[in-house]
Amino acid sequence: MQVILIQDVDNLGGRNEVVTVKNGYARNFLIPQKFAVEANSSNLKQQEEKMKVQLKKEAVMLAELNKVIDILKASPVTIGAKIGTSGKIFGSVTSLQITRAIRDQKGYEIDRKRISIVDEVKEAGTHKASIDFGNGNVVEIDFEVVGE
Repeated sequence: MQVILIQDVDNLGGRNEVVTVKNGYARNFLIPQKFAVEANSSNLKQQEEKMKVQLKKEAVMLAELNKVIDILKASPVTIGAKIGTSGKIFGSVTSLQITRAIRDQKGYEIDRKRISIVDEVKEAGTHKASIDFGNGNVVEIDFEVVGE
């Protein structure tokens, strides 16, 4: 029996996949637990429409993401820190500080968990951080540490 998976099922397949399973497994487990629906012509058409809508949404989101990436790469973000006489900062710059600087200077809210600093920042100057937007979209941005 062919079924369309509504959600990911371990050792069987991912969401929106059409898979072939035994009749009893589909009728007694997958369909009652709302893991799958029967793959008849009506459900297959609905799945195709859902996939078309999903692709359109992804295209719009990708265009918006590219716009955000261009804005982030345009100029470095400035982060203020207390600096000693030797040019070294007290403490270090964290992803939370970068998130706040992006929000204040660029106007975009980015989760701090998506930001990773390439090298530990202990001195004033220009440094790099990478932001992972998911789906293989990773961008490296510059940020500048200046004295307050």
